[in-house]
Amino acid sequence: MQPTGGFVSNSDQDKPGLWQVVFSILAAALGVNSESNRQKDFSASSPWPFIIGGIIFGVVFVVGIALIVKIVLESTGAA
Repeated sequence: MQPTGGFVSNSDQDKPGLWQVVFSILAAALGVNSESNRQKDFSASSPWPFIIGGIIFGVVFVVGIALIVKIVLESTGAA
């Protein structure tokens, strides 16, 4: 039984799920988000999942690009 008497609280309904956050971040990175998804993202109760996810995506992206450049430079003998 849920502590709210069986009803889902309004804040729980507005929370974006993990996959919604991941999809929104990837769509934003590629610039292909639809208007309905954008409205759903902006109606979420808190921007923090998107902010934290965006920071994580940014770090992973930069580290990934740096590793790819390092591998390419090593394979060509330039490093």
